[in-house]
Amino acid sequence: MDVALMSMALSQGKVQQQASLSVMKMAMGDAKQEGAAMRELLGTTDASIIQRVAQPHIGGNVDIKG
Repeated sequence: MDVALMSMALSQGKVQQQASLSVMKMAMGDAKQEGAAMRELLGTTDASIIQRVAQPHIGGNVDIKG
């Protein structure tokens, strides 16, 4: 096998691994932020806030036709 071809394949594998790791780190950061927001939400005692977050589509439209 050609040494140059093998070197390129190895280099591409390393780049793919680094890209995957970067994406995973970003996803972990997002998950940490969502977890912190969820902890803050669960710490609140206002039930109406929790209901609005859990079901944001309810109460957004009012039918005024008789």
